[in-house]
Amino acid sequence: MANLLRYPGKVVIVTYGTSGIGQAIVREFVLHGAHVVFCAPESEADKGQAIQSDLQASGCAGDAVFQVCDVRKESDIKRLIQATVQRYGCLDCLVNTAENTYIEATDGVTAQDLSNLMDINVVSVLLASKFALPYLRETKGNIINLARLYGVIGIKDALSSSTSKGAVIAMTKALAIDESKYGVRVNSISPGNISSVWEYEAKRFKNPEAVLQEGEALQLMGRFVTPEEVALGVLFLAADATFCTGLNLLLTGGAELGFGIKSRIGPDCSPRSTRNLLCPPGDQ
Repeated sequence: MANLLRYPGKVVIVTYGTSGIGQAIVREFVLHGAHVVFCAPESEADKGQAIQSDLQASGCAGDAVFQVCDVRKESDIKRLIQATVQRYGCLDCLVNTAENTYIEATDGVTAQDLSNLMDINVVSVLLASKFALPYLRETKGNIINLARLYGVIGIKDALSSSTSKGAVIAMTKALAIDESKYGVRVNSISPGNISSVWEYEAKRFKNPEAVLQEGEALQLMGRFVTPEEVALGVLFLAADATFCTGLNLLLTGGAELGFGIKSRIGPDCSPRSTRNLLCPPGDQ
């Protein structure tokens, strides 16, 4: 069993590890022998403690400890990192997963909306990385930031979210350059459409099943990515991708691939009118 562990004895911090992708990442690292300190705001404290108890009783090779932390507060982030180092003596990996999403047509976006989102999605990544780096340099550790596909290709009515995740990807590359002299790797991961998110959001519509089918059709593989698959991608970046830095790993099922009708202007954008452009000669 021991030789199957992919991150034994390593010390990992996961920001916002009580739900969805964050929780899946915590569980995957603990399964593979890591000591994980994960956090969430005070409102998630009961849930965090329950996850800690569950993992500690699971018999997994690693360990999990929950701590309250509001990633928008510099003092909370400092406390999180100090508590981790005091408990385990070092830090090998920081996984920044705290995030929020804001869907709104551009005309409805305010400066405050964007500022609030940037605080959670971008500034928290900067602060956590800044205060973790002195310890990561000692271990030649690594940072993994949660980006999103819409930070790469954009998405309708999501100016703020696309902007913030694009900033995370750019920050990842800049940090990778700066920290290379210390042997610290910095990468990001960009999931596409996530099963848990779509299942939650679909409940707001009259026909949730139709909404889910529409979402599944966005991927070449015909399904959503699961939080557990994202967690495996993060573990790969931490444990196996030892010559990767500045990488943004697309975990999208091919959602960004393929030629399609995108313009909403023009005399006739029906599929029939563009068939000659989309199909090879033998298929017309």
